[in-house]
Parts: sequence; structure tokens; C-alpha cells
Amino acid sequence: MHLRGPNIWTYRPVIEVWLDIGRFEQFPSHTLQGFNQRLTDWLPGLAQHRCGVGEPGGFLLRLDEGTWIGHILEHVVLELQTLAGMRTGFGKTRQVKEGSGIYKMAFRTRNEAVGRMALEEARALVLAAVNDQPYDVAATVIKLTDMVDSLCLGPSTSCIVEAAGEQRIPFIRLTEGNLVQLGHGSRQRRIWTAETDRTSAIAEYISSDKDLTKSLLSSCGVPVPAGRIVESAEEAWEEAQDLGLPVVIKPVDGNHGRGVSIELSTKAHIEEAFELALRHGSEVIVERFIRGNEHRLLVVGGKVVAAARGESAWVRGDGVASIQELVDRQLNTDGRRGHGEDFPLNRIDLDQDVAIQLELARQGFDLHSVPENGTEVLIQRNGNVAIDCTDEVHADIEALVVLATQVVGLDIAGVDMVVEDISKPLVEQGGAIVEVNAGPGLLTHLKPAVGYPRPVGGAIISHLFPKGDRGRIPIVGIMGTSHTTEIARLVAWLLRLSGEKVGLACQEGLFLDRRQVSTRNSVNFDAGQRLLMNRTVSAVVIESDVKAVLKEGLSYDRSSVAIVTDTHGAESLSEFLISEDQQVFDVMRTMVDVVLPDGFAILNAAEPSVMGMAPLCDGTVILYHASENLAAIIEHRSNHGRAVFVREGQVILARGKEELTLNALGSLKLNGSGVLFENTILAAAAATWAMGLPPELIRAGIETFEAEHALAQSPESSGKVKKKK
Repeated sequence: MHLRGPNIWTYRPVIEVWLDIGRFEQFPSHTLQGFNQRLTDWLPGLAQHRCGVGEPGGFLLRLDEGTWIGHILEHVVLELQTLAGMRTGFGKTRQVKEGSGIYKMAFRTRNEAVGRMALEEARALVLAAVNDQPYDVAATVIKLTDMVDSLCLGPSTSCIVEAAGEQRIPFIRLTEGNLVQLGHGSRQRRIWTAETDRTSAIAEYISSDKDLTKSLLSSCGVPVPAGRIVESAEEAWEEAQDLGLPVVIKPVDGNHGRGVSIELSTKAHIEEAFELALRHGSEVIVERFIRGNEHRLLVVGGKVVAAARGESAWVRGDGVASIQELVDRQLNTDGRRGHGEDFPLNRIDLDQDVAIQLELARQGFDLHSVPENGTEVLIQRNGNVAIDCTDEVHADIEALVVLATQVVGLDIAGVDMVVEDISKPLVEQGGAIVEVNAGPGLLTHLKPAVGYPRPVGGAIISHLFPKGDRGRIPIVGIMGTSHTTEIARLVAWLLRLSGEKVGLACQEGLFLDRRQVSTRNSVNFDAGQRLLMNRTVSAVVIESDVKAVLKEGLSYDRSSVAIVTDTHGAESLSEFLISEDQQVFDVMRTMVDVVLPDGFAILNAAEPSVMGMAPLCDGTVILYHASENLAAIIEHRSNHGRAVFVREGQVILARGKEELTLNALGSLKLNGSGVLFENTILAAAAATWAMGLPPELIRAGIETFEAEHALAQSPESSGKVKKKK
């Protein structure tokens, strides 16, 4: 089972597996001849697993002492995911019943498909090690790595999401791509790689049109290279002569430097460059050549947060090797070069890069040429922009770059600049801004080839969520077997009276304020997520039950309020191999475990097992029950705790010795269409009191709830009108 939310194992998503290890119950690892050695030879990274010892080597110690195959499988799954580039760490394996050979194993995964494939391959690997059969670890790692690259978030999006996690901002992945929601409901923001919901479509269009961008920047005093769009190679040559040689030719709407040719001085080279640029864009522009190195500056919310510099790539001839061989020896052997996002520098493939082939041709070479000993050959005029220079940026340059992004209208931009020394003013060097790009890649600043990584993800999060905003809306979770649906509806009704736009997921369906959008039982993960994704919702109430948590986990990561009525129901959970009250407690405590430090746990004081959850709450505990004379309530109030109870027919809200009277219980219970249960009123009153609702509003809301509930259930409210007889 894929547990997508907080669960019995951990706060984060895991895959839970039930294992029947059969005869291996009699054969721990130290009894399997040669097994430990074969396993660690294939997966040397297992030496870093801490296991229960708490330090590297802990798992190997367990292997040598003797551990069971299910526990070993857990560690192999985690190691395969790590080798594939997906960071994981949590795993746990527990026997269901002593000596049964049946285990439950859970392991962390960031993608269900990758996790399931890792599990399948881990099983095959472990059995191969047991039976002394061959196993191709490298092929498995390649397969899993390909899955990670295609299914998981890209590096730019990941760094933003991870920065959000560090600030305790929740996230929801909205598509299989990089569209991600940060925060919940009306407090949410959205990102798509390095674009945000603040990124204007008009600004993005302007940035994609290089000629229009230059025109706007120039009109505002930002230095840009002179140039214009041309329609033919002949016109390109004419424009180059008018501008003054050398020139740059590039596509108007290209990206990532594709189709760009630099420092062109002859008609033949310009005509070749025109054809190359046309293959990578809809139109071609000719620009005056600006001497210097290419730089990329990242602007977020009006501030330069990172800068990187490119440099030319050269090889030196020896009179024997071809240029192709020299590139492979002198450049591609650099460990920073390779294919994919893990490498800050790209591998140079001469036979596939037309731009490099044209550059060589301008120097009189091709990839098979053999340069004389000591001859330096230019391979790339501006290779990857991967040398961090953030601390060198001159204040004048920063001001111009920020102005450029404001002129275009982008909140986040990658500004390309050509300048010889970024630590000096731009104009006095004859430098210029050549492009302003929407949705810039962040990898350059996360993994520079030279210099320090920059916390660009954190800068974007601070831009989207200033002043400690965590993007959270109030979430009320409810669990138990006693009138939980009625409690959920009453709490939602009271919150709506306070002015909140409330979403409710409960057994009776899915509700947005007074509108029922689904009549299906909505005690499930997807229903809760639907509410949290709704941009109009400012508070949500979510009913959960033990089965939902065991199947999918909670639909939210943390809550403002958790209400627990009881821990009954073990007799109906045999399908989950649960038969004891303590096991039910272990599941239901999840509700209290996820309460925020400034949140509240509302606990039934008459249930000893529920009271056992009180020490687990990071926030404040409020107890409720009809009798103020319960030992639990007396002790809690003596420690200045809060409680809700009934005294002489009056509902009392107490904080230590301080008391507020809500109203007579009878007037709250009897409301025309029916009777609210006593504990329903007390639990809902406690929850909404905790959330700051004044007693008079709580009182009025409870008194009108039954009429509202009847209206919501009437044929007229559901669109069905009774026919007259």
C-alpha cells in the first residue's frame, strides 16, 4: 500500500509491504553461507546505513550478528533508491506476531512507481545473493535512475520544494510534471519550475521575443547590443556590415544558447550562422558583438540572489591527436562534465554539435584535424555558465539587472549579460544585457563547477511567503467512532459563521460552504486533498477513520486542531492484521502527532486510551466531557489546562480556574428538527473555542445548527422538489 500522508510509520509518504518470509524465519543472515559478503560486494553503500546502532556500520553489524530477510530487504530497497539519485532514509520492519514469519515493512519513497520497482528489484537481488546467482546491479541502477529522471521533480523545482519543507510549508504535486502547489487553500501559491503564479503571461511573452525585450530595455536606459531581425542570409551580411564586424547571430525566440554563433566576421560564417539560428527559432537576429564573458544573474523579487560566469573551452594540440581525441582527453575527462542534471558542465560531443563544428571551421579545422604541438584551438566561446561569482557583482550592475527585470515585468528572471569584469560598472566596460529569461534554470547556481552553491530555492520561498508566512489555513481533523460526522458538520458550520470559507469532507460527502459537491463517503485521502487544493477555501474540516489512515495515510501533513472521541473498533480491522486496542491506539495517535505546536488536541476525558495521547501533542490539550468531576479534568485544570464540561445544565469553558458560561445545555440540544448529542456539542465547542471563536457566536451557531442541517438535507436544497399529490 502506498501511504501518501502521515501514517502509523512516519509523517512522510511510505510504501507498506506485507512479507511472508517462510523458511527464512529459520535462517537469519549469519546462517546463510556467503550471503553477507555477496550482498555488501554488490552494495558497498550499505556500510553507511546506521540501522538501530545510530552510526555508519550499524546495519553491517546486524548482518554479522544475524538479522532476518525482511529487514535486509528494507535496507536494500533504500540503497537502490539512493543509488538512483532519490534521497530516502526511513525504513522499518516489524513482525506481526512472534514466530509467524509474517512481517510488515515500510520504506520511504518520493515516487510510488520508483518505490515499487525498487522493491521488485531488491527482492530479486536478495534472492540472488542467497542462492549465489549473478545479479546486474548497474543495470538496475540505470533503470531506476531513468525512472527518477522522468517521474520525479526536476532539480529546479525540487530545490524550491525542499526550501518550502524547511520552512514547514506544505506542498501538493498537481501534475506528473513540475506544477506544484505550495501551501493550502486560499493561502497557496503555485510554481512551475522557476515560474510562479506571480509570473505575468505578458512578461513571459516579452522575454521570449528578444527583439522586443531589447527595444523596451533600450527605451529605459538599459545597455543592450544594437541589432535587428533579418529575413535572409544576405540581409544578415548587410546588417552585420552596418553594425560593424564582428557580430552575433542567434534565434529571436531560442533558449539555452541553442543556435547562437558569436564573433562572426566573414560573409561565409555569417551565412552559415544564419541557417543554424533559423533551425532553432522562428526568426533570426543580428547583433553587435560585445566583448567579454557571458554571465547569468538570477533575480528574485527585485533582488540579485545569484550570479554565474561562463568561460571559453580550449584544447592544446600535440601534433599527434585529432581535435576529437583532444576534447575527450582534455575536456571530457573532467569529472564535472557529463550528460544530465547531476553535472554542472556538459559533455562535449563534437559530432552532434553543429555550432562547435562551425566554430572549428572558422579556424580552419574539423573534428578530425590534428593541430600542431602547442596550438590552442577554441572549442566553445562560452561554455556552461557554471562559475559562481555572486559575491563579485557590482552595485551598478545589480541595479541595471533589477531594472531590466522590472521593465520586462518578471518576478523571477535569469538575466544574461556580457561583460569582462562583473565587479566593475557595466557601461564603462562597454558591456550589455543581452537577454531576460522567464523560468530560468536554477541548476547553475545549485551545482556550480567552481564556487559555492547558492540557496536560490530559499530566496524564491521568501519571495512567495514573506515574513514567516507558511501558507497554511486552519485544518480540523476528527477521528473516532462516536458521532464524528455530526461533530465535523457542527464545527464546519460554526467556522462558516465566523466568516471562513469552509471545506468539509466527512461520511456524508464533500461540502464547500453550504454546497454539497459530492454525496459519496469522503473519508479518504483524495477528498481531503481536493479541499486543500481549492483556492477559495480558507478553513477545512476533515473526518478520518482508522481504515483510511491504514490504507492511505492522513490527507494533510499537519493540523490546527485534532478531535479524538475514542479508540474503539479493533474488532473490524482484521483485514489489516490488527486485533488489539493498543494497535488501534497506535494508528489513531497519528491525529495528535500531526498537531502543530500552536495547535490543539481536543480529547475525550472519559476515555483512558484517548487520554494516553495527551503527552504526544506538540500543541495545547483541551479536554471535554459532561462531568467536571472526572479525575483527568480536575488534574488538567489544576495545571492551568483548558476543559469544556457541564455544570448544573450549563456548558462551561474553563481555563484553569477561569470560567466562561456558554449556555444552558438544554437550549443547545433541543433545536426543532432533532437533538444534538451532548459530547458532540462539547467537542465542537472546545474546537472552535480553541480557534478563537467568541462564546456568543459558538452559542448562536449551535442553536441554529439543526435547522441548517435539516435545510442542507431537504429536497429543495439538493435540487429535488417534491411533486404535489
